[in-house]
Amino acid sequence: MINRILVGAHYGLKDWIAQRATAVIMAVYSVLIVAVLLVLRPAGFEAWQAVFALGFIKFFTFLFFVSLFYHAWIGVRDIWMDYVKPTGLRLSLHVLTIAALVGYTAWAAAILWRL
Repeated sequence: MINRILVGAHYGLKDWIAQRATAVIMAVYSVLIVAVLLVLRPAGFEAWQAVFALGFIKFFTFLFFVSLFYHAWIGVRDIWMDYVKPTGLRLSLHVLTIAALVGYTAWAAAILWRL
């Protein structure tokens, strides 16, 4: 038996799976929303508003955005970790990225539930 010493952040497989899962969620949502829009064919603002006023559409749209932002976080975090060497700058970029993505998530929720 070989004893391996593992070092580092251990993001590898977990984040690879998370990124694939979020990609699947976004792909399924895209197909479903296109199908819904082809069936309902909203023509004006009020019709579009009615489509996104449906509870399950709101939920799946919000799930899409949460998946998008988590997917983006994994990718951008890896870019910062791989290419930004000064620790302080890298930490600052991580914090700014997290703040932006959390803000975008809140913004998406506010838009969806304002309808």
